[in-house]
Amino acid sequence: MIAAAPAPLPSLVDSFGRRISYLRVSVTDRCDFRCRYCMAEAMTFLPRRELLSLEELALIVDRFVDRGVTKVRLTGGEPLVRRGLPELAKRVGRRIGDGLDELTLTTNGARLTEAAGPLKEAGIRRINVSLDTLDRDRFAYIARRDAFDEVVAGIAAAKAAGLAIKINMVALKDLNDDAFVAMAEWCGAQGFDLSIIETMPLGRIDEDRTDRFLPLTFVRDRLARRFTLTPSDRSTGGPSRYVYVEELGIHIGFISPLTHNFCASCNRVRLTAEGKLYLCLGQSDCVDLKAALRGGGPGAVDKALDQAMRIKPRAHDFHIERPAVSRHMSVTGG
Repeated sequence: MIAAAPAPLPSLVDSFGRRISYLRVSVTDRCDFRCRYCMAEAMTFLPRRELLSLEELALIVDRFVDRGVTKVRLTGGEPLVRRGLPELAKRVGRRIGDGLDELTLTTNGARLTEAAGPLKEAGIRRINVSLDTLDRDRFAYIARRDAFDEVVAGIAAAKAAGLAIKINMVALKDLNDDAFVAMAEWCGAQGFDLSIIETMPLGRIDEDRTDRFLPLTFVRDRLARRFTLTPSDRSTGGPSRYVYVEELGIHIGFISPLTHNFCASCNRVRLTAEGKLYLCLGQSDCVDLKAALRGGGPGAVDKALDQAMRIKPRAHDFHIERPAVSRHMSVTGG
């Protein structure tokens, strides 16, 4: 007699009826930049001994895919500073077509020259690259690192490798508020989509975020003076609201957690490099998947995921005047 196949595991649905289909995995909290809106210059990072191994990360991702997650994004910190990242991508990429629809990555681009080919071979077809300005001096000021040429070369290498690219640009008052049209035109010439993001109050930094906050209503109005912005139903799994720019042939997405809350449709959770699963970018609710995996194996991870769905909050608590949580964006990933 042939044994019956095991029953499929239930999908991840929170107490508000939102189905979780998108997992962001921060493989490291370290970064080779110190962007002013994201980090302080002097940062304290996790000891490497506290991180999940790459094999443990892959095993946990497998549990999510078995529970209905169809999209995984590798992020950080800067994911490409984690040794062995292409091997992790290859391991996770094996699930594409076996529950997983897409594996993507967000990077600052500085290490893409060497990594682009291996990432493509691992199954990644689309990446996001953070780039807040096309001006070399402004770039060095914002990132606190003179790495503009490396980033541009990395983007070129990723394009040559056949990776689709979307540029992530954080809107910053008095730093790049005159640069949105130029960035859109450059993206159009390159064939890249563009996402513009409001700065988020996460962790203590060296500056006052209220001095740099720029609502995306301003950005959209500025772009609309130059281009035809047609609302689009395009979706990439995240919170972007897209328009199509007819003159450039690209999509521009707007991510506005402060001026246009997107929590009602949240489909995301975030796994940190030390194994904490955060249920909301702007809240502290979490479960410890490292402890579950090491203490009880995959079955314990599933029980922890069930608990996570019960405690996922309804909405974030972002206010530009103060950090929503003490952890930096680099801990839970952008």
